[in-house]
Amino acid sequence: MPSPGLFAELSWRGLVHQSTDPALGPLLDREAVTAYVGFDPTADSLTIGSLLGIVTLMRLQRFGHRPIALAGGGTGMIGDPSGKAEERQLLTAERLEANLAGIRAQLGRFLDFSAGGALLVDNAGWLGSVGLLEFLRDIGKHFTVNTMIAKESVRARLAEREQGISFTEFSYMLLQAYDFLELFDAHGCRLQLGGSDQWGNITAGIELVRRLRGEIAYGLTFPLVTKSDGTKFGKSEAGNIWLDAARTSPYVMYQFLVRTEDAMVGTYLRYFTFRAREEIEALDAATAAEPGRRLAQRALAQDVVALVHGPEEAQRAEHASAVLFSEEIRDLDEATLLAVTAEAPSSVVDRPAVEAGIPIVDLLVQTGLEASRGSARRTLEQGGVYVNNRKVDGVDALLGVDDLLNGGYAVLRRGPRNQHLLRVR
Repeated sequence: MPSPGLFAELSWRGLVHQSTDPALGPLLDREAVTAYVGFDPTADSLTIGSLLGIVTLMRLQRFGHRPIALAGGGTGMIGDPSGKAEERQLLTAERLEANLAGIRAQLGRFLDFSAGGALLVDNAGWLGSVGLLEFLRDIGKHFTVNTMIAKESVRARLAEREQGISFTEFSYMLLQAYDFLELFDAHGCRLQLGGSDQWGNITAGIELVRRLRGEIAYGLTFPLVTKSDGTKFGKSEAGNIWLDAARTSPYVMYQFLVRTEDAMVGTYLRYFTFRAREEIEALDAATAAEPGRRLAQRALAQDVVALVHGPEEAQRAEHASAVLFSEEIRDLDEATLLAVTAEAPSSVVDRPAVEAGIPIVDLLVQTGLEASRGSARRTLEQGGVYVNNRKVDGVDALLGVDDLLNGGYAVLRRGPRNQHLLRVR
């Protein structure tokens, strides 16, 4: 039997944007329900924006329901037009398979796939074998073009007459509806979850199940995750925040989250963490009373990095963040050092010059931290220059091999925040 209160939990967390049937809440309290979320393999890693669907499936499983994570090997050949202003670039079969391999591995870290638990399926298994004439006859006849055009994902593209929408992407809705029917038949799946931009695709699947099986299926959408200005969540100045540590290091993910705006951190704590209501509301109050302490942001960053990369990596990221401006920067390994200084400008110095000793005053000018030797000398005299966060004493100080971190780096800093990474060649 499922644990009661899932719908109330989702509602409190702000995760119920739309629901197709008021009976869904009581059903989730009364019966164990199989539900799915689809993930299209547009890259070999999911982004932090995809994490909301994953975490929502995790909540379902914790309340006693059965989640299905669908990797879109079939629909990925087409591309979902939802939320897209222009046509997607079609992926080659080789690229698609590589992307699927990466996504499958990531999804496997979040859900319990033991016997009787969650399922991981690929819709290429059924979409790849259905014939065109069979599909048009058995599935296509249940949809009118009028209804499909009225869906927001299609209507928005049709409004842009120069771009429009190809028949390929126009057909995506039918493919996703067929997914729901297939999962209903094979696994008794009665609920599809997705972002609010998936509403049209979800209701199409519900209608197909009703027409062909005479059964009731359900849909629930959660809000699209955005920043306070409406821009896409999961984008930094450097690009997407990926779940793959090789693409986005745990430290960079931690920093992205710890910089969350005060106006949004409470929302993200509800969306992405499993903290109890009382704890989140206490963090809301802390943000309002003492925003400078950033307690909520640190809690968010710690929880999400631990969820994605494990508790040890979360602790390492938190420690790296704490020592960025302390002498403990010497304790960081090379990969973490490069991650914490990734946003700092850098330049290269030759090892023979370091072995001979390079005047700090010259380095300040060469790196652009100071405009002239005169201003560099004054800053040194005032004690405002640091090498690896240790104050430099004297205007004649040199950078030598003993100053190198991990045998090949040094962090030069002027004032509280102006850092420059020196790489030794």
